[in-house]
Amino acid sequence: MKRLRFESPSTPFHLVLVEPEIPQNTGNIARLSAATKSPLHLVGKLGFRIDEQAVRRAGLDYWHLVQLTHHADFSEFRSAVAAPRLICFSAKAEQSFVDCQFQPGDALVFGKESVGLAEELVQGMQPHVYGIPTAIDSVRSLNVANAVSIVLYEALRQVGCLGNARAVEAAR
Repeated sequence: MKRLRFESPSTPFHLVLVEPEIPQNTGNIARLSAATKSPLHLVGKLGFRIDEQAVRRAGLDYWHLVQLTHHADFSEFRSAVAAPRLICFSAKAEQSFVDCQFQPGDALVFGKESVGLAEELVQGMQPHVYGIPTAIDSVRSLNVANAVSIVLYEALRQVGCLGNARAVEAAR
């Protein structure tokens, strides 16, 4: 059986979740991280456990493929990761993610499910704050796992990774 594969960028995008609350969302993002070879950074207090027993119970059979780092806070993340740029995503942004000119190595920063990124972080990151537009006002924002997927694949498309996708024989 053949499956589509692409060549990941030599300098990967970093996926950054600040204080994620819902384990299923983080699990979905971890699968995305593994599939795209994008390091995953969990920042601050987590709303769930990520120890070996919890991961095994959740059936996350790809967890060993995730390049995962847990940082105590955002300052520790910034000190540990030398990403060329931090790009933040917020439902309160005034510019669309499609207007962002992504670069390999960018850190794509997303907030917790209940309230998003802290206002002071968003204010300090202007003009590098983007959102994903929706068609109606009654939908405040998208699920964070969906948002990360949309943004990461647009970033991969922009840097040319998806243009070289090809069907190859799958290992299983």
